[in-house]
Order: sequence, then C-alpha cells, then structure tokens
Amino acid sequence: MGATTMEQKSLWAGVVVLLLLQGGSAYKLVCYFTNWSQDRQEPGKFTPENVDPFLCSHLIYSFASIENNKVIIKDKSEVMLYQTINSLKTKNPKLKILLSIGGYLFGSKGFHPMVDSSTSRLEFVNSVILFLRNHNFDGLDVSWIYPDQKENTHFTLLIHELAEAFQKDFTKSTKERLLLTAGVSAGRQMIDNSYQVEKLAKDLDFINLLSFDFHGSWEKPLITGHNSPLSKGWQDRGPSSYYNVEYAVGYWIHKGMPSEKVVMGIPTYGHSFTLATAETTVGAPASGPGAAGPITESSGFLAYYEICQFLKGAKITRLQDQQVPYAVKGNQWVGYDDVESMETKVRFLKNLNLGGAMIWSIDMDDFTGKSCNQGPYPLVQAVKRSLGSL
Repeated sequence: MGATTMEQKSLWAGVVVLLLLQGGSAYKLVCYFTNWSQDRQEPGKFTPENVDPFLCSHLIYSFASIENNKVIIKDKSEVMLYQTINSLKTKNPKLKILLSIGGYLFGSKGFHPMVDSSTSRLEFVNSVILFLRNHNFDGLDVSWIYPDQKENTHFTLLIHELAEAFQKDFTKSTKERLLLTAGVSAGRQMIDNSYQVEKLAKDLDFINLLSFDFHGSWEKPLITGHNSPLSKGWQDRGPSSYYNVEYAVGYWIHKGMPSEKVVMGIPTYGHSFTLATAETTVGAPASGPGAAGPITESSGFLAYYEICQFLKGAKITRLQDQQVPYAVKGNQWVGYDDVESMETKVRFLKNLNLGGAMIWSIDMDDFTGKSCNQGPYPLVQAVKRSLGSL
C-alpha cells in the first residue's frame, strides 16, 4: 500500500513538473501596430484587415489618447477600427488584444494633469475599465515615454491603482482579468530615473522592453551606430557600453523585474545615416540622418520593406560582436535587423527564460511579402518559428 501511494505521489510529481515545463515553454509574441500606418501609401498602407490573427499571441493597438481624464475616441474611423480589431478574436479566440495609451508624441505631457491627483487618476481608471470592456479589449498597455525623476512616483501610483481596479473588476465580472503592461525604456539612466522597478514588478503582468533606438541621427558627435545591437561592440566605452539589448535586459532583471515578466523588444525598422567621409564602418563620421524612405517619409528611418529595396546593390556587413547587420550604398548607411539577427535574439531571450519577444511594429515588416520576396511577415515569422509554442 505504502509503495503504491509513493508511486502515485511520484507520478503526480512528474505530471506537475511536465505541466510546469509545458507552461514555461509558451512564450509571448507581443506585436504592436500603429494607427497611423493606415495613412501610408501602398505597399506600406496597413489596416486591421492586414492583421493575421494567428501571427502573434498578443496584439497591441497604439495609441489611444487621454482627454479630461478619460480615454477618448478621436473620430468615426477609430470606432470602425476597434470593431475590425476585435473581429480578429472571432477567428482566433486565444488572441489577446490590448489598447496602448501614450507614445513618443504624447510624451510625459499627455499624462498630466490626469496623474496629478488621486481623484483624476480614479476618474481615468474607471473610464479605462469601461472603455476596454465596451470595446472588447483584453487589457491596457501604458506607454509613458518616459517619466522623469519627479514623475516616477506618479507612474508607480497609476500602475498600482490600475492593477488594483483590474483585480476588483475581475472579481465582480464573468470575464477574464484585464491585463496590465507597460512599454518601458532600455536606457540605463532612464531606467534609474523613471521606474521604481520592484514596485512595478508586483503590479504589471509584463513589461514590453523598448530595446531599440540605441543609436540614431540625434547623437552628438554624429557617428554611425546600430539601432538595436544584441551585444556590446568592441569599440563601446563608458556609457555607450550600455547601449545594447543584452545590457538593458540584464539591468531590468538586476533592478528587480522577474525575467519571465520581461518581454524583449525587436524592431522591424532600422536607423540610417548620411556618411560624411569614405569611412563606412560602425563609428564612421556622419553628416546627418539618412535619406527618408519613400513610404515612411522620415529621415534617418527605414521600415524593413524599404530596407529590402535599399539592399539591392548595397554592401552588407554582419557585425560579429553585436550580432546584427548593417548596409552601405553610396553615402547611405543603415543598421537593421534581418531574419538571422531575429533568430539570434530569440535564442538569447530563451536562454535567459524571458517572457517572450515584442515586435515594434508589425506594420513595418514586409507584411504583403512583395518587397523582400521572403513571404508575408518574414521577420515576425522568423521570431515566431524560433520561439516555438506560443
């Protein structure tokens, strides 16, 4: 009898371990897409109809705005957009769709005066729950880019109050609990100034680490550098040795964010420079941003579908130390991610048992498959394949 009980116990222990292992193997593939991509010309025009509902585990629509302490709908097209987005869930009921508030242009300014008092925050929190439930969203992503030292307490309070309210809503609701995530900086100084990491770790389901924009045409002195190097480059000294994915991920974990709550950002775009001399390596002098892409029309910036066109006739170099490629054509230099660097980054995040990968953004991948001849969504598909089970 005793032996049989022991056998049963060890069998159950084995089942539990197996279940835990299976649970642990399901990575998140979190994909942002932007509401302004629908205004681009073909082949960059991206609407919710372009979204493959089986591509990602989580989709994040960016960005909604705040006015008078409430999430607002700006126009009728946004209502249509919300309806279309949520029809994706009828095709794939497992898909989670979140709404993101904030963003680069919204900055810190957009969160004031809403965060300044407990009354205005409460009004906002209540409006958010109503909004998410009415439009069938699964959660909220707070992309406050970025709180400064004076504001980091406001940020922590906002996240805490949202988390508590989401929990209360869940206990009285028949639906699943709303998810709460944040888009956060990968810069060491910003991490120190902006985030009370241990407190945030208790309240957030996961963070979307914006591990890109490490180098670009805003830097002084202006020299070429990669948008999202995985590791430190051989010439990186002082603060520039922090400007890589590996350091940013490690620093968030060191500050108290559990590794399984870190979802590592991988970009589908590159930063470009106009070279100032005949030198073409990383760290070569630049005279300004690279020429604007024909579709995204932003100098110093190219979406992957534009990079594929740029690569025709360009010289491609793979940085062995930083594990990412760059390309040069004439006086134009662009550092970007491709299928190989995506796969390398996923191996890295799996080795660290991170929560998964985040894509910024699916509308800048070659979603039609016409620009790169690698099939639709070549970069996101590479990440998905490498992650395995979602």
